[in-house]
Amino acid sequence: MIQRQHSNQRMSQLVSFANMVWTAGQVAKTPTLDMAGQTCEVLAKIDALLAEAGTDKRNLLNATIWVSDISQFAEMNAVWDAWVDSENPPARACVEAQLARPELLVEIQVVAAKT
Repeated sequence: MIQRQHSNQRMSQLVSFANMVWTAGQVAKTPTLDMAGQTCEVLAKIDALLAEAGTDKRNLLNATIWVSDISQFAEMNAVWDAWVDSENPPARACVEAQLARPELLVEIQVVAAKT
């Protein structure tokens, strides 16, 4: 059975099916923060969604990261590297993209297994 949580007419923030969990792309709650601050907020939101679904970052399978300015890649990676389970890193892609609002610097979407 497919479970959708925190949904509106456009999207769900969390979708679970079988033993898999998908999050929507997450952005910072405080877009005035710098890249490191926004990345911290995004990863905290992902932690909360994964916990709600009954899993955590140790079970990440894939992550897609969009940054508005690739010159800030190192700042985002410093936060990511401190957060990610280095013994169980997911497959990952990171690209530069124009995000939905100019003040947003990073958006992250993940897929995880439920074990």
